Amino acid sequence: PVDGYTLTRGTYVPDEFSLEQNYPNPFNPITNIRYSLERSGDVKLDLINLQGQTVATYIDQDQQPGDYEFVLDGSGLSNGVYFYRLTQNGISKTRKMVLMK
Repeated sequence: PVDGYTLTRGTYVPDEFSLEQNYPNPFNPITNIRYSLERSGDVKLDLINLQGQTVATYIDQDQQPGDYEFVLDGSGLSNGVYFYRLTQNGISKTRKMVLMK
């Protein structure tokens, strides 16, 4: 057994939908966003500014259960505080990140 995972059809699957803090944070210009999915479904990863506007949608596709890592290139973004929101099957998790060039 592996903590936080369930063995399903010979594969370890995360026990929960989770979104980790990006690393590094603050970043310039590259950062990594890790997340885990416990079930299949449509996944969306949005970048949101302080005004609540969606600046970019980086992921918008169906994904299988498992652990994922997305590399965000912020070279085309302005300095500042942003939020990234991961949504799957109507559930969202949001975290804050800082871009410092």
